[in-house]
Amino acid sequence: MAKAKTAYVCNHCGADFTKWQGQCNECNSWNTLSEIRLGSAHNRPAINESSYAGITRELQELCQVDLAQMPRFSTGMAELNRVLGGGLVPGSAILLGGHPGAGKSTLLLQLMCHLAQQMKAIYVTGEESLQQVALRANRLQLPTTNLQMLAETDVDSILTIMAHLKPRILVVDSIQVMHLEDISSAPGSVSQVRESAARLVRFAKQTHTVLLLVGHVTKDGSLAGPKVLEHMIDCSLLLEGDHDSRYRTLRGHKNRFGAVNELGVFAMLETGLKEVRNPSSIFLSQAQQPAAGSLVMVIWEGTRPLLVELQALVDDSHFSQPRRVSIGLDQNRLAMLLAVLHRHGGLRTADQDVFVNVVGGVRVAETSADLAILLAIVSSLKNKTLSQELVVFGEVGLSGEIRPVPSGQERIREAAKHGFKRAIVPTANSPKNNCKDRLTGIDVVGVNHLQQALEALC
Repeated sequence: MAKAKTAYVCNHCGADFTKWQGQCNECNSWNTLSEIRLGSAHNRPAINESSYAGITRELQELCQVDLAQMPRFSTGMAELNRVLGGGLVPGSAILLGGHPGAGKSTLLLQLMCHLAQQMKAIYVTGEESLQQVALRANRLQLPTTNLQMLAETDVDSILTIMAHLKPRILVVDSIQVMHLEDISSAPGSVSQVRESAARLVRFAKQTHTVLLLVGHVTKDGSLAGPKVLEHMIDCSLLLEGDHDSRYRTLRGHKNRFGAVNELGVFAMLETGLKEVRNPSSIFLSQAQQPAAGSLVMVIWEGTRPLLVELQALVDDSHFSQPRRVSIGLDQNRLAMLLAVLHRHGGLRTADQDVFVNVVGGVRVAETSADLAILLAIVSSLKNKTLSQELVVFGEVGLSGEIRPVPSGQERIREAAKHGFKRAIVPTANSPKNNCKDRLTGIDVVGVNHLQQALEALC
């Protein structure tokens, strides 16, 4: 009988070694190597002409691939379909991450109860008992018929049952508690998560089953476990939201079947997560009295524009080094914009504390918010209120020029749809003569430099 081969894998970084050692040479961690058992290698026969002919018959030109064999099917939630790129693809592996209490299990339970009425769906829970899941489903008033449940953490047992039942969609909650008996490390370690996910993904590809994995996140918000986990799956989603907020945002960080950075918005209600069809309406806080430093900007999330309120506060500093605090924005970019404001706008904030906040908990990563940030800071610095019918977007360069941003016409059209009457935008994004008739009801002011934008506020 051939001797089983073993390897030793670091639980921190995932590096593998042929023999055990006290310290990992890659990450310098101590006592983190765990033993895993490798499959026995079989001697492959030499390749001859007949075997080569069999291989070439499996080759196919890209233009001849039949896309109709893999049709998408809807999840029943328009916001989730948007983030996924149009729906679920058979044979795809999707990883859903989020902080504890964000609503990962609630979202998947709603999805599975809906799809179970149309196809065979199985929900595998490893963190909760079947009674806990049933209580949540009854509290959310979900249809509990046809959805098959399984409380199991052993991957081999799960795959054996799935091979017999042949479901079209499978949920595993969560991948961090799954384990394999031939790996000696504890569940949640790098080796366990990597090998468990690899076997589940392989099963999904071979049987064209939609696989949904629930993943935990670390303190910094990144997915826990080995980085190779994100390479194995087809789609990585992150459910974000504060505990004191009723809204949750679902963002796609990786998607092989659609656009990345797509955003879906849900509201957490007593009956579960409810999709928000018009997210701009919840991010716009229409105060009774206009306040200095408050401004509305148009950002682009995935494939649609989003109107978000931006607030800035400039106050005298009582410290030797004034504070620069930004919530929902890059703090380094805020410092750069303040330098541009001083150099090309003639406004000095070196002795002022500057606070910038994006209302609603949205995180803005694109540069179209630059001009809105500066104008909101100027409004607070001069204690001058801006019109509630004003909307702003544009990128600001280091020389003070206002650069155009993608999809400028769609941003202006979205602002006009929500009743805004005036927009300050880059000149290159301002509508041409043949497009002005389609943007009735809004006055668009194109600017090329920061000084022109400051003059447009007067």
